[in-house]
Amino acid sequence: MMKDRIDKILDSYKTIAVVGASPKKERPSWQVAKYMQENGYRIVPVRPGVDEILGEKCYSSLSEIPFQIDVVDVFRRSDAVMPVVEEAIKIGAKVVWLQLGIKNAQAEKKAEDAGLLVVSDRCIKIEHSKRKGSKKKNS
Repeated sequence: MMKDRIDKILDSYKTIAVVGASPKKERPSWQVAKYMQENGYRIVPVRPGVDEILGEKCYSSLSEIPFQIDVVDVFRRSDAVMPVVEEAIKIGAKVVWLQLGIKNAQAEKKAEDAGLLVVSDRCIKIEHSKRKGSKKKNS
C-alpha cells in the first residue's frame, strides 16, 4: 500500500539527496528542500556547478557524496531518471522518490528490482505536510 510505504519512508529515512536542487528560492526543488530541512531532515543538494544551497554543500553527483544517503529525491525530467536511479542503486540508497509529474516505469522497476522503495509522481513536501504537519510556517 502506497500510504504505508510513504509513512515508512518519512519515519525511517532522514538523509535526502535532492537531485536537481536549485539555488533559486522560487523553484519547487528549493522550496521542497527548505521545507524538509526545516522539518528535521538532512538535505544534500545535487547540482553541478553550484557550491551551496540552503547552507549545505552541493555535490555534482550522488557518487561524490561521502556519506550514506537514504532518499534520492529527483527533480529531473522523466526521460532523465534512469541514470539517477542507476547511481542511487550504486551508492546504496534506500529510496528513490520521483517528484510530481515524474514517472519512468523502466527506471522504477530497476530500482524496485534492486531492493529500493520507489515513490513516483508525488511531492515529498506535500506527503509530509499531509501526515505530519509543518513544524514551521511558511517563511
